[in-house]
Amino acid sequence: MTDLDGFLAWVRTALYEAEVALHNGDAAPRRALWSHDEPVSVLGAWRDAHGQQQLDQLFTHLGKSFSDCTWYEFELQAYGVWGDMAYTAGREHTSVSVDGEPRTYTLRVTQVYRREGGEWRVAHRHGDTVTG
Repeated sequence: MTDLDGFLAWVRTALYEAEVALHNGDAAPRRALWSHDEPVSVLGAWRDAHGQQQLDQLFTHLGKSFSDCTWYEFELQAYGVWGDMAYTAGREHTSVSVDGEPRTYTLRVTQVYRREGGEWRVAHRHGDTVTG
């Protein structure tokens, strides 16, 4: 298995499962896949975070806001691996309750990853709402 194959397998399993868990109200699996080294950042569709403390606050907030995920799909459009760095770009399609209100939306998402101790970790996420 190549580095790219291993990375894509991780994206399609562990990362996917962590996002579904988050959208069902459990932020722990997402947090476990994020780097504990600096820098880390989120330029989010709803909120930004820079550094570990803000990241923890953001993930806690999202976990409390999301519930009842009925659909999550990551439409991967571009990706690459170079040594211990990687990226993905795509669209996340989600049907979930946000603060008790059902919502369906699509986000454009780009993420940057780094390999730490042999494991992939998310270091940066940018997401924005697709309009039109």
